[in-house]
Amino acid sequence: MIIDIKEQTQNAIQWIKEYVQNTGAKGVVVGNSGGKDSATVLAMATKAIGNKRVVSVTMPCYSSHEDIEDAQLVARTFEVESLKVDLSSCYEHMESQIPLSLSKEAAINIKPRLRMTTLYGIAQTLGYLVIGTGNLCETMVGYTTKWGDSACDFNPIGNFTKDEVLQIGKILGVPEKILKKAPNDGLGGQTDEEKMGITYCQITQMIETGNTQTEAKQEILRRFQNSKHKREKIPVYRFERKNFLM
Repeated sequence: MIIDIKEQTQNAIQWIKEYVQNTGAKGVVVGNSGGKDSATVLAMATKAIGNKRVVSVTMPCYSSHEDIEDAQLVARTFEVESLKVDLSSCYEHMESQIPLSLSKEAAINIKPRLRMTTLYGIAQTLGYLVIGTGNLCETMVGYTTKWGDSACDFNPIGNFTKDEVLQIGKILGVPEKILKKAPNDGLGGQTDEEKMGITYCQITQMIETGNTQTEAKQEILRRFQNSKHKREKIPVYRFERKNFLM
């Protein structure tokens, strides 16, 4: 399905404006990684509610100097307030306090959970909302951390593929350097596609047509099934009872 990306960009910006207004929030907090997704969301937010009501938060955790510089570039480009919270020592201390040897993935996933805790601490203090930066491709294959980068109050790009986010970023003036970066969550020393073993293009093909290369299709379907729990509400045991609030 081919969408009118300019029209949908404007619709999404209007949606952000109305959502923030309807909740009574004073503004939004963006976790700014220096990547194209967060940069595009930040740009959308400034268009929707103005740059004075958007706060960029960079949260390095043994992160590359380039990513920190790129995040600063994005904040400068859209003239938003920028906060930096270095979580490196916090991460190291927390990991050291857990009385067992964590698996590699478990240890890695502490980082995005610490970042989301930081974002909510800042947002609640300011009376702001945490705006999400995860795209549709990531969600469909579970390339997110539960209660980490997948957690937010609302998400304007959650129904856009990676390529569509890139197009929105171009429309809104995200720096070319950011848009050309290979997608990288900064958590494992590899690009997203290297870690997944599939490309965003292949995921997009599956979303839009149901077909892609055979091996990639099998891997996408496996990841989709295994990450089902990340896309659903928390299961709750139910039994028949009176509840006057429902």
